[in-house]
Amino acid sequence: MKILGLGLAAAVLALACGSAAAQKKYDPGASDTEIRIGQTMAYSGAASIYGEVGKTQAAYFRMVNDQGGVNGRKLNFISLDDGYSPPKTVEGVRRLVEQDQVLLLYGMFGTATNSAVHRYLNAKKVPHLLLLTGASKWNDPARNPWSMSLYPDYASEARVYARHILEQKPNAKIGILYQNDDYGRDYLRGFKDGLGARAKSMIVAEASYEVSDPTVDSQIVQLRGAGADVLVSFSTAKAAIQTLRRVHDTGWKPTHYLAQGAALIGAVFNPAGPEKAAGVISTAYSKDPNDSQWENDPAFREWLAFMKKYRPEADLRLGSHVYAYSSARLMVDILRASGDNLTRENVLRQAASIKAVQLPMFLPGVVVSSSPDDYRLIKSLQPVVFDGKRWNRLGEFVSIF
Repeated sequence: MKILGLGLAAAVLALACGSAAAQKKYDPGASDTEIRIGQTMAYSGAASIYGEVGKTQAAYFRMVNDQGGVNGRKLNFISLDDGYSPPKTVEGVRRLVEQDQVLLLYGMFGTATNSAVHRYLNAKKVPHLLLLTGASKWNDPARNPWSMSLYPDYASEARVYARHILEQKPNAKIGILYQNDDYGRDYLRGFKDGLGARAKSMIVAEASYEVSDPTVDSQIVQLRGAGADVLVSFSTAKAAIQTLRRVHDTGWKPTHYLAQGAALIGAVFNPAGPEKAAGVISTAYSKDPNDSQWENDPAFREWLAFMKKYRPEADLRLGSHVYAYSSARLMVDILRASGDNLTRENVLRQAASIKAVQLPMFLPGVVVSSSPDDYRLIKSLQPVVFDGKRWNRLGEFVSIF
């Protein structure tokens, strides 16, 4: 009987261990000890200022590893330079998926770069998450279920500007500068939709530029020459700096709306000369590190302590560090929620079921949520105006549903 009892106990233990082992599920890139996360980022080229995002995300993951990792697993973050060049993005992503065998792609910057790989990643059923691009195609779970952006929808943001112009300056003569790719065209489409039937009469000129163009001087001359008294810029950092300088130096004084991805005090306004950006109107959803109102905010102080320890060389005036910190935190939350079921399908399921999360460095009232049929994570924006030193609110939050 004693032998029988020992045998029975051993059998029960074996079943229990087998059951526990069965609860752990892994796809390529995950194990008992590691989670591999892939990314390509613009560390060089015309958009290299956005490379600071990738560096801060890497720093956040180092902090998480120092604290024991995610559910006991260390994060192996492999971030490659694509120079904001779609062919290099394709090359890098294929390497990450086929050679490095990452579990997921995360936080990649750029509409054109992500567009170059999203069909491949959706065909491979590899999560393509929390992208740094607001193109409307990332809220298309029916056709692109594996791709999801964190950044606010470009077209919706543009409609906020259109609505503001219609309310504040209904007889405006509008000149539009836009980047000639999916990024700029998405903004342009949303802006025209926002103006509705008034678009044809209010828009007096449009001028596009290529990312590779050395300057946008000729475009600014064209828009001014058309008699525009409102300038709407759907550009990225380099062109935004040039625009601010050119507009100021020529003595042109239009009301200037600037896409939030380029409305950056540290990365754009300061290099251009902050006095040249005074009066610029944009939108916001996160706390600005240049704004003294957050100095005693607990979340801001926690972010500042993180930056000083893990990125001591960084320029703390760059709002991109706030975005990167918030994005990395959300990615870690998704992985924690995935538990021991680290399959690509389950990671996507967790990303598509976020319930009203208030990220500490987002503005009070801006929550992040998702569902299987709505991938727009940020659903409200705060219109703001720059006074030469800081952003000031323009009215209340605007829903971008």
